[in-house]
Amino acid sequence: MLKKRGHPETGFFNNHRSWMAIATMVGTIVGAGILGIPYVIAKAGFLYGLLLIIGIGIAFIYLNLFAGEVVLRTKEQHQLTGYAEKYLGKRGKKILTISLLISIYGALTAYLIGEGATMHAIFSVGSPLIYTIIFFLIATFIIYRGMKATGKAELVLIVLLLVTVILIGVFSYSEIKTTNFSSFDYHYLFLPYGVILFALMGLPAIPEVQEVLNSEKKKMKKVILIGSIIPIILYLLFTVVIIGIVGEDHFDLLEPNDRIATIALKMYSLPLLGTFANMLAVLAMFTSFLSLGTALTEIYRYDYGFSKNISFFLTFSIPLLIFFFQLTSFIAILGVTGAVAGGIDAILIILMYWKAKTIGDRKPEYQLAQHKIFGIVLILMFAVGILYQLWINFF
Repeated sequence: MLKKRGHPETGFFNNHRSWMAIATMVGTIVGAGILGIPYVIAKAGFLYGLLLIIGIGIAFIYLNLFAGEVVLRTKEQHQLTGYAEKYLGKRGKKILTISLLISIYGALTAYLIGEGATMHAIFSVGSPLIYTIIFFLIATFIIYRGMKATGKAELVLIVLLLVTVILIGVFSYSEIKTTNFSSFDYHYLFLPYGVILFALMGLPAIPEVQEVLNSEKKKMKKVILIGSIIPIILYLLFTVVIIGIVGEDHFDLLEPNDRIATIALKMYSLPLLGTFANMLAVLAMFTSFLSLGTALTEIYRYDYGFSKNISFFLTFSIPLLIFFFQLTSFIAILGVTGAVAGGIDAILIILMYWKAKTIGDRKPEYQLAQHKIFGIVLILMFAVGILYQLWINFF
């Protein structure tokens, strides 16, 4: 699960580049967002929520393909911020960097809240605050010492989590209520939007996918398609099982930070399997926290020239303060981060895609159509989502 930074990895994935690239994508996309989807869909409406997952999922399939073509049209290897600078100038790079910071800080805050609540649900003693502090100290110590989680470990944990939830659905089949699938409330139509967006965000994985494929870049389109579709299927199955067993009424009985899917499962289904699901959720959030925490400290240290200690402080002080002052809840931080950071990323990717088709300096292994009208519709959708989320949260 953990390795020293700079040490090479070996094994099945490294000998099968396509699978390794798919694992990289799925491991990047699937994270804390999956734990928030069932509640927001239960509030808005089951069928509507599933259609929203599929609709936004299709949009992100195209966005990931757009990003893949941008990468393939460029001779030099960059991260997303580098591609933004090349095709949108320094202003584009700054905007994408701000979006990246919002995304990482939002995710780190969500993991702090989620870890405390989930571990408290497992042990049922003490308070979520104590478990969050313990988690924070252990995780930051590991990051400070230079260890990080591997993407494949996170992927395996997510798959095990899904298998556990399916087993719960099988063994608790008699407890699934079809009435839980009939709810619809137009007051909550926008509630799932940001959370689903957060759960589908994985654009930073695209440049890494190209690195993993190396000389097999002709497989990139297929890898992106598979790596984008798998999370959508996971979310649909996960949502069906959780809502079928728990339902809106039971979710509403929980405290805001207990409306995490696996916590609800433990309370309203088989306790043993529910506890196991919570343990897997804890490990999955743990590996994600390590990956994102490491990435942000390295951005501050290597891209902006701060010392190791200052980089460490800048990375972890903000989410810790947000948590201690209880400025948000698990679901709320997913929604804001997804709608704002995910929306900004999506808009910039579309603009970069159009520009790369004009000034790209390499012939790509695959080419999509210009998609001008579709792109404009997506830009308008994401822009409205950003403005709406900012309005309801800050005005």
